[in-house]
Amino acid sequence: MQLNHAQRELTLKIVYYGPGLSGKTTNLRCIHARARPEARGRLLSVETHEDRTLFFDLLPVFFTSQSGFKVKLKLFTVPGQVVHDATRRVVLQNADAVAFIADSRRSAGAENNASWRRLRANMRENGLDTSQVPVVIQFNKRDLPDAQTDEELEAARQRGTEPIVGAVALRGEGVMETLHALLQSAWRNLDERMRLARNIGLDEREFLGHIFQQMDLKGTPLEALYPPVGGRSR
Repeated sequence: MQLNHAQRELTLKIVYYGPGLSGKTTNLRCIHARARPEARGRLLSVETHEDRTLFFDLLPVFFTSQSGFKVKLKLFTVPGQVVHDATRRVVLQNADAVAFIADSRRSAGAENNASWRRLRANMRENGLDTSQVPVVIQFNKRDLPDAQTDEELEAARQRGTEPIVGAVALRGEGVMETLHALLQSAWRNLDERMRLARNIGLDEREFLGHIFQQMDLKGTPLEALYPPVGGRSR
């Protein structure tokens, strides 16, 4: 988190991590497409030999709290291929929350587990406390024949402490729910440690409301929670 009292700006960094082709890029493209044009920055891509890193600013100058703070979100993906470990470490620096995008197929279990271990190692190498930085797990590709069952996902949910979201990112299913879980977890973690609500006059409800009221939530469970500003729809 970057908190600039002089310029009254708060910047949060969210990183999407996971094995190659698990759906990280699809998630970011979907979020970018669902954000109002005036509330998003450009979607930029850095191509590597076998993969790519995407990033963009969400609400780059648009969201100003009632107390006068501008809030910016920076969303990044990391390249999933093993050979790009150094790049992943760089992108993870100073992350406020991480989405781990896993492939739901049983055949991808070993690759998911290896990527999870690399995530934990990369976080430690960056000085990120793995017990403090929130991680949300998205099991993507739930529509494929080899995908784990809902019961298997529930068992995984019971084994760990991280929130788990099922998704079909190509259809936009579970994408906004994952982002909401990320931002809610990030806010609660930072507020507990930094007392943001008290120090900058911005509480969780206003924080999440300003963000998700600028997003197209049609067809998601979040639609009823965050009606668009002025009743507008995209």
